Amino acid sequence: MDSTRKISFLVFVLCVFISLKNQINKASSSSSLYSSSSSYSSSYTEDSVDPPPSTSAFTTTTASTFSSPSNIFYSVKKVDKKYAEAFDEIQPLQYDFYRDTCPGAEQIVRSSVRQIHQLRPDISPALLRLVFHDCFIEGCDASVLLDDAGGSGSEKDSLPNQSLKGFDIIDMIKSQLENECPGIVSCADILVLAARESVVLAGGPFYPLHTGRRDSPVAYPDLATYELPSPLDDLSRTTDLFASRGFDERETVSLLGAHSTGMIHCKFFHSRLNNFKGTGVPDSTLDSDFLDILRSKCFNNQSSSSSPLSSPSPSASTTASLPLSPSPSSVSTINVSAVSSIPDTAMKMDYEGPGRGFGTLYYRSLLQGKGLLFVDQQLTSGEETETWVRAYASDVNLFQRDFALVMMKLSDYRVLTAPMGQVRLDCRKVVI
Repeated sequence: MDSTRKISFLVFVLCVFISLKNQINKASSSSSLYSSSSSYSSSYTEDSVDPPPSTSAFTTTTASTFSSPSNIFYSVKKVDKKYAEAFDEIQPLQYDFYRDTCPGAEQIVRSSVRQIHQLRPDISPALLRLVFHDCFIEGCDASVLLDDAGGSGSEKDSLPNQSLKGFDIIDMIKSQLENECPGIVSCADILVLAARESVVLAGGPFYPLHTGRRDSPVAYPDLATYELPSPLDDLSRTTDLFASRGFDERETVSLLGAHSTGMIHCKFFHSRLNNFKGTGVPDSTLDSDFLDILRSKCFNNQSSSSSPLSSPSPSASTTASLPLSPSPSSVSTINVSAVSSIPDTAMKMDYEGPGRGFGTLYYRSLLQGKGLLFVDQQLTSGEETETWVRAYASDVNLFQRDFALVMMKLSDYRVLTAPMGQVRLDCRKVVI
């Protein structure tokens, strides 16, 4: 019995020893991983910025959210899976990434958008829509800007993107930046910076952006065809699409507030006016008086617009030149006749007139049954989404704060950073 007890005791001691050794190894591994993550997070947020004094919608929450580790996930997700072995070499986004290589880059983008906007205020919703359609498909990598090359396909040609505008505006800004700093500023950065300026010009909030994105060498036409939200989507489909990209219901409601500006063609909602989903009657969620307005607007003007999505050629009388550079001495100019015309068709999203408060009218309209698009009106059909519709309808400051935060998150979604991707010389063509 004594020998049996001794053997049992020795086995017990051996098991305890092995268990302790495993715990020590796990703790060491976790400590190493945490240290690596902390180092990466530190480099990502080493530069910080306070928003301009005029942007009161921001609070200290903005800075903490922008620099949180969760945002790093969006920055590296695309390359993390495909290039896990090169993770340590991936450069994080930075505030003022071009401060040494092209210090005037952001000012050139800002002044360009503002000068074009003076003659064409409709570029604001165009650029905002363009950045959403880019970022929602495989991240903010400027893949939406690529032309078809050799039959490989282009996201521009997918059905949801055929009405996109603003490509030539990005081309003009890129041309100016190539004159200033050849081969330095990516098209992906130009697009998110131009979109931010368009939000401000539309009455929305300013939000800080990190830069250093790189451009995708490929386009994703199939994904653009099937993965972009549709004006006819129900709430379940909408929330699923956004959730698959890391956006919760609050962020989804906030991001759809971008529909506060721009114009909607009748073709996107006319099925709600007479024969909704084959029922033979209008969409019951539409306010009856608003239904009459929409019927009058769409059916009375049908014959006057044979192709509501086509862009009329600008007349010679609209031709002018604008300086692109922030410096008065710059010789670079924009030929405004080359800026694509965004046609005034159908209903304006801000149909009660501009300057009514970015976001406020949109959410109040939904509560009144006056949402133009079915996908928008559906936000009032879910308990949580309706809660945020009501919150934003009554508190414009809350909406502008949340909209700024979600635009920052969208702009960082699945970006490419060095050494991945490339910096295109022409936003329509990959560098070969």
